[in-house]
Amino acid sequence: MQLTGKHTAARPCAPRTVRAAGRARVVLVRAEAAAAAAANPATAAKHQEHEELKRYGVFKLAYDTSNEDPSLTKAWQKTVKVAVTGASGQISNHLLFMLASGEVFGKNQPVALQLLGSDRSFGALEGVAMELEDSLYPLLREVSIGTDPYAVFKDADWALMIGAKPRGPGQERADLLDQNGRIFVDQGKALDASASKNCKVLVVGNPCNTNALIAMENAPSIPRKNFHALTRLDENRAKCQLALKAGKFYTNVSRTTIWGNHSTTQVPDFINARIGGRPAIDVIQDMKWFKEEFTPTVAQRGGALIKKWGRSSAASTAVSIADAIRSLVTPTAPGDCFSSAVCTDGNQYGIQEGLIFSMPCRSKGDGDYEVCDDFIIDDWLRKKITATEEELVKEKECVGHLIGMTGAACRI
Repeated sequence: MQLTGKHTAARPCAPRTVRAAGRARVVLVRAEAAAAAAANPATAAKHQEHEELKRYGVFKLAYDTSNEDPSLTKAWQKTVKVAVTGASGQISNHLLFMLASGEVFGKNQPVALQLLGSDRSFGALEGVAMELEDSLYPLLREVSIGTDPYAVFKDADWALMIGAKPRGPGQERADLLDQNGRIFVDQGKALDASASKNCKVLVVGNPCNTNALIAMENAPSIPRKNFHALTRLDENRAKCQLALKAGKFYTNVSRTTIWGNHSTTQVPDFINARIGGRPAIDVIQDMKWFKEEFTPTVAQRGGALIKKWGRSSAASTAVSIADAIRSLVTPTAPGDCFSSAVCTDGNQYGIQEGLIFSMPCRSKGDGDYEVCDDFIIDDWLRKKITATEEELVKEKECVGHLIGMTGAACRI
């Protein structure tokens, strides 16, 4: 929904597809496009690459803000544009309503949602848009849906890249890396062409570290520092386990970070963690538990949930995405940190550059961050960090053909 000083209606535009009769319209449009492409292939390709994004339903309209209570509108910020891939999936079905409600960016921050689906999932995407339409969120200004990433990423301030192909039964990890990697090559190029040049990118679709690396390397006009892979769920899981063991509520747990890959090689850091302001190792005083129970429990929590639930986490993943965004738009408390897998270029911990690697970060609340430089790395932690670093190096080599590397051989 567009804000104006006068009540007007935007130029009518139908959703990209409409069930039944709308399908015939899509066939006609595609036939016309094919004829145009035959007549002028270069022009047609350019038009397809920058297809216009269509607003959905009530969000085609504008309304008169002068009719609103000034106490409500005077604090509203400029609308932030958030693109979401995999927008009809289970994670998005939780996340989108958190974004629309003001729970993530704040109660004075209007939001425009630009949702990416596929031809196969488009009906479900329309259903998501209908639910958002019916929810009447005051801060939700626009909902647009489409299947073209160049259109969906247009002027996006944030890109939440949730969609990815899940690993199939018996599928080799190298094959999954290649298949998902090709998706993130295309989406990285679309980000480079269409998104805001200061767009913040958060990759959730697994393997998220390497998918984020591929997107980053294919979007050279966006700062490398702006690419993140989600490890906040792992941090939240680590905080829960520390709180349970200490007999404290989880709000007492701070300076808890995850190092490395979002995989079973990840390293939940108990050396630098605090419980009630004291070192976690002084509060719990059980190094055997930290190394042999805490570390594998956090690293394998996702697999344990699948065994119980029959599917991977969705609601807790959505919550952790919201947490990750809030950590970047809210100042970090003094002495605390948050986990995010970010580019290792110029890092202080001797980790190979050119990886997307989870590290402790802090922010002033402006969307930017810095890597904390005061974490202690003992011999045990260093050994674990090296192991997860080696895994990420191997993953990078496996997708070398997608990021311009030459001579790399896949060792996975």
